[in-house]
Amino acid sequence: MATVDITEADFPQTLEDNEIVLVDFWAEWCGPCKQFAPVYEKVSEENPDITFAKVDTEAERSLAAAAGISSIPTLMAFRQKVLVYAQPGAVGAPQLTELVEAVKALDIDEVHAKVAAQEAEPEQQGQ
Repeated sequence: MATVDITEADFPQTLEDNEIVLVDFWAEWCGPCKQFAPVYEKVSEENPDITFAKVDTEAERSLAAAAGISSIPTLMAFRQKVLVYAQPGAVGAPQLTELVEAVKALDIDEVHAKVAAQEAEPEQQGQ
């Protein structure tokens, strides 16, 4: 699957409808973003079972702000709507492929259990 451009309006539904979503936050004026784009596109074509999304931070300023983007490119990976990776900076094809394999290999039940434990922690401290 080729990359897809998403907006603030599309973002929640994209996470809802797809098991794994990688998101590249980028801007037209960003040199490293332009260098990373062909790598991202190539790896997306090698992994048609994953959604590779792109967010133009200039057009989608509120989404970039909500995601806490302070440097671009920033790559985020979601598995079953859970953010499992977020890192600024461009990576090469081998590193991106490695990330994709790592996200696929995650024990998602364990991830959900950790998220639930973290969410319960503040409640327990408040008692």
